[in-house]
Amino acid sequence: MRMNEEVELDGVRRVAELMCVAARTAPKACGIDQIVTAIVESAGERREIAERMRLIGERCGASFFSRDAQNVLDAHLLVLLGTKVRRLRIPGCSFCGHPGCDAAEEAGARCAYNAGDLGIATGSAVSVAADHRVDNRVMYSAGSAAIELGLLGDGVEIAWGIPLSARGKNTFFDRK
Repeated sequence: MRMNEEVELDGVRRVAELMCVAARTAPKACGIDQIVTAIVESAGERREIAERMRLIGERCGASFFSRDAQNVLDAHLLVLLGTKVRRLRIPGCSFCGHPGCDAAEEAGARCAYNAGDLGIATGSAVSVAADHRVDNRVMYSAGSAAIELGLLGDGVEIAWGIPLSARGKNTFFDRK
């Protein structure tokens, strides 16, 4: 017989997989898919990410990184969503604040469409978690740690971490 904890963890795993599918199939500017997805389940890998989150928080003077790190440790698993950064060269765009992609590249600016695509993919992913009543929280801090650790591969410069939990109380609600 499979009991509560095992059954619930299996359910959270399935939801994480469906979240990655939702991120993949979300609309992208010009139909160019630069989204990268990953699921971090092992306690050791989550601990490595949490430690990096704490180090970044100390370095930046941002205490919420430590709070978020504890959430990553308390979660069943962590979904990572990131995007590679590549200018789409859409004529007349200037959404990044520069008159064109050449000027943006010279200034070191990122393409606004890359971040927008990641936002749409993230919304699609967390809606899957919500539809299945799995507690979640989008964390810039966990994404930053994943990027510093190189977990999402070359070219990924923007990422979010989404810890998932299925417990009697939402671990992401009463955060200190």
